[in-house]
Amino acid sequence: MRTIHVNLGERSYPIYIAPGLLDDPAWIAHLRGRQVMIVTNTTVGPLYQARLEGALARHLAGCEVRSVALPDGEEYKTLAVMNDIVTALLQNRFDRGCTLLALGGGVVGDIAGFAAACYQRGVDYLQFPTTLLAQVDSAVGGKTAVNHELGKNMIGSFHQPRAVVADTATLRTLPEREFRAGLSEVIKYGLIRDAEFFDWLEGNLEALLRRDDDALVHAISRSCRNKAEVVAADEREAGGRALLNLGHTFGHAIETGLGYGAWLHGEAVAAGMAMAADLSHRLGWLGRTELERIRDLLRRASLPAAAPSSLDAASLRELMAVDKKIQTGRLRLVLLRRIGEAAVTSDFEAPALMATLRDCRAATAAPAT
Repeated sequence: MRTIHVNLGERSYPIYIAPGLLDDPAWIAHLRGRQVMIVTNTTVGPLYQARLEGALARHLAGCEVRSVALPDGEEYKTLAVMNDIVTALLQNRFDRGCTLLALGGGVVGDIAGFAAACYQRGVDYLQFPTTLLAQVDSAVGGKTAVNHELGKNMIGSFHQPRAVVADTATLRTLPEREFRAGLSEVIKYGLIRDAEFFDWLEGNLEALLRRDDDALVHAISRSCRNKAEVVAADEREAGGRALLNLGHTFGHAIETGLGYGAWLHGEAVAAGMAMAADLSHRLGWLGRTELERIRDLLRRASLPAAAPSSLDAASLRELMAVDKKIQTGRLRLVLLRRIGEAAVTSDFEAPALMATLRDCRAATAAPAT
């Protein structure tokens, strides 16, 4: 088992990475109470909920376990669905010593984490991410949120989990499209701060696509280590943590414009990273060879390297205006100085951005399944 530590003082916690962890008693030590609410969805629950319940029954005597199953999909990442969790907690008279277990992908983790942040002004939760994207990104770092119809992740809070338990065996049941979407966040770490890892991905992509256990554990551990270091230095995104949003401003505009769920989050981020790389090249930061390496790796992973042509440049620019990184009315973007080095900047000309938005579009109704 690999263990990565997120060092945040009294809010520090471990990330456990290995196959078979749902049954491992190591995570039980992070439960401080005896009331446990498993938050999952209608897809993941039938696959893995019984495993968590079995581990609790074996290793935590007298534990009161309840569960709530949410509908599956980004379109259900709303305040109304989050309220279903709060209702279940209240109906079962759960107190401030309770713990939520978020069993599922990024949507489940975000909603459950936000419910934990809000319920009685904050209760414990553990992340049990079952998608690649969640294991390398959304389950780590304490960002919790739900969407608003006008913008993604606009209602949320920072609330760190007690532990993250990444059972890599759960990735075996992950649909191919979702697995490939998760690779976008893995590639992101190579682009923003780890050029050596990007080189490794170029040489080992096929092993990852086969879901080779050793390759998966290495890629997930390296990704989590990168994120843990960034989060430890900037827990609440006052500075350097914003680099983790490479491609996200473009990607969130795509998700909002198409309607939540039309593209997976990782697919939209992949297109957004390609667009950020294109703009970086137009500004003279990123060389042509590096730009093509980025596009090539995304295409080898069967990820979009452009926005859908159904969204025109003006629409994308308008949607990008609803972004948490806007300060004093100016749009800030994460761009690439080179592979392995990123920067947050508002120092770009509007015509260059519009050229990227105009040219980086493709006639793609939806990524291949």
